Amino acid sequence: MPTRPKSAAQFRKRSELLDFLLEVSTLTSETLDLDRLLASVAEIVKKVIPYELLAIMLYSEKAKGLKIRYAIGHREEVVQNLVIKLGEGLTGTAALTRKPVLVGDVRTDPRYLNVVDAVRSELAVPMVFRNKLVGVIDVQSTRLNAYREYERSILTLIANRIASTIDNARLYLRLKRQNSVLRTLTRISQEFAAILELDELLEKIATTVRSMIQYDSFSVLLVDEQQQLLRHRFSSRYDERTRIDNVPLGMGITGAAVQARQTIRVDDTLNDPRYIPSHPDIRSEVAVPLIVHDRVVGVMDLESEQIAFFTEDHVRTLSLLAPQIAASVENARLYEEVALREQRLEADLAAARELQSVLLLVEPPEVEGLDVAVGHRPAREISGDLYDFFPYRQEQVLFAFGDVSGKGAAAALYGAMVGGLLHILARRRYAPSQLMMNLNETLVERKVDAQFVALLILLWDHRTREVRMANAGAVPPMICRSGQIILPRVEGVPLGLLEHREYEETCFQAAPGDLILLYSDGISDQQNSAGVDYGRSRLATLIRKFWLDPPQSIVNKIFADLDEYTGGATPSDDQTLLVMKVL
Repeated sequence: MPTRPKSAAQFRKRSELLDFLLEVSTLTSETLDLDRLLASVAEIVKKVIPYELLAIMLYSEKAKGLKIRYAIGHREEVVQNLVIKLGEGLTGTAALTRKPVLVGDVRTDPRYLNVVDAVRSELAVPMVFRNKLVGVIDVQSTRLNAYREYERSILTLIANRIASTIDNARLYLRLKRQNSVLRTLTRISQEFAAILELDELLEKIATTVRSMIQYDSFSVLLVDEQQQLLRHRFSSRYDERTRIDNVPLGMGITGAAVQARQTIRVDDTLNDPRYIPSHPDIRSEVAVPLIVHDRVVGVMDLESEQIAFFTEDHVRTLSLLAPQIAASVENARLYEEVALREQRLEADLAAARELQSVLLLVEPPEVEGLDVAVGHRPAREISGDLYDFFPYRQEQVLFAFGDVSGKGAAAALYGAMVGGLLHILARRRYAPSQLMMNLNETLVERKVDAQFVALLILLWDHRTREVRMANAGAVPPMICRSGQIILPRVEGVPLGLLEHREYEETCFQAAPGDLILLYSDGISDQQNSAGVDYGRSRLATLIRKFWLDPPQSIVNKIFADLDEYTGGATPSDDQTLLVMKVL
C-alpha cells in the first residue's frame, strides 16, 4: 500500500493515539510549576508538529490580552513586551473566536502581525477550560503550507488536554498553596493515571480524597446519556461500601452540579429542597462535576454529618483534583468497554479467520507455463492483503494482487468485497486497464470512508509468454532475468478514492527462466530494531542470489531473511508474496 510522506509523527491506530494522549496527560500532570509545565508542553508539541517558532500565550485579565508565557525562537524583547488584544492578529482571532486559526501563507493574510520576516505558515489553537479562555498555543514555520488539518487536529487535542492543567497551575501560583498539598496532588495524579481498572481506581480516589478531606460519605456517579441517569458506580460511608439508587439527570444536588457544570456546595442539606436523603444524619454536601473535553462524564459527591463542614479550601482542592479524576475515570471506563468488546470480538475474529483461510488460497492453482508459489503472513488475526487467480480467455490467466488500507477486520471485509467484485467483473474478459477502471467505478459507488485498495493486475498468456499489467497504487513487480533485476514502470491511483480514473496498461515479454515477484509493502517496509526498513534493495539482492531456485524455496528464503533482519519481530503489516517462474 502506498504511503504518504510524514512531516510529523503519524498515528496509524487508535491505540497509538490513546497512548500519546495518555503520555500528554501524564507529562502535564507531573507538575504544577508553570515553567516546567510549559516546557513539557513545548516538548510534547515538538514530537508531533515541526516548528521554528513557538509561543504559549496566556490570557491576562489585568492586561485584557494575551501575553507570551513561554517561547522558542522569539526575540526576548517580544516575549517581554508583546500584548495581543482579543481579535488582534491570528492568535488574537483564535482567542476571540475560541477556534483554531490555520494560515498556509501569512503574507496573504492581513491579520498577521509580522514579528519574524521569514515566517510563512502559522497555526494558533486556543486553550479553553470550563468555557474560560486560558490562552493560545501558537506555532510558526518558515515553510509555506507547513501545517494541515492533521496538525490542527493534533494540536487541538493537546490544547484540550493541557488547558485544565495550565489553569490549575496558574491557580496554584495565585493561591500559593503549601508544598505538601502540591506534592500530594502530583503523586495522586500519577497514581490515578496508572490505574485502568475502574473499581480499583474509584477505591483509590475515595481513599486519597479522604486523606485530605474527612468526609463521612463519598460517591462517584457516572452519566448514562441514553437513559438520562446518573448511575452510582461507587459509594462508601465510613469506609464501608453502600449502594444507592440511580438519580435522574437534573435531580438532587448531584444532578444540579451536572446540569450547571460547576461545583455546588450546600452548607445545610435540610434547608435545600434539591437534597435527596441518602442517610438521615447527613447535613452538608459538595458535588463536583467530572468533565472531559467539555463533556460531563460523571460527578464526585462528598457528604458530612456536620453543618457547613466543606470550606472554600475544600472546593479549591477538589477543583484541582477533578480534571485528573475525570480523565482517569474516563480512561478506565473506556478500557473497561474495550475489554468487553474484545471478548465479544474474539469469537467473531475466530470465525472471520476461518472464513478468510478459505477465501485466500493456501496452495496456488496450476497455471500452464508458470511455476507459482504463495507466501502469506498477516499482521493480525486476519489480513488486509488480497490475491487471487482467474481463468480468462483460452491460454490466459489473470492474477490479482493487492493491499487494502489499514489492517484487521475492516480491511479484511473490504478486501473480501473487492475479491467478490473481481470475480464478477473478470467474467466479462476486460483488458487489465479496463477491468481496473470498471472496478474503481464500482468501488466509488460503494464508497467507504478511509477505505481504498492498492491493486496490481497481471494477465498471463501462455502461448506468447506475454504479461499485460495494470497498476492502481500497488508495489510494482520485481522481475529477475539471468540474475539481473528488471523493474517495469506501471503506475496508477488506488481504487475506491477518485471517480472517472483511467489506468495505463504495460506489456512485458517474458522469457523462459524469468522470475516474477509480487510482494506487499509489509515486506519492504518491515523495520529492524534500529527502525531501518528491510527495503527493496535487500530484497533484490536476495532474488539475484537465488533466482534459479524453485518459487516455493524463494518464498521460504525471503521470509527467513526477513526474520533474521528483524530479529523475529511480529510483522507490523501484512506480508504477502507471489513468486512465479516462467517455464
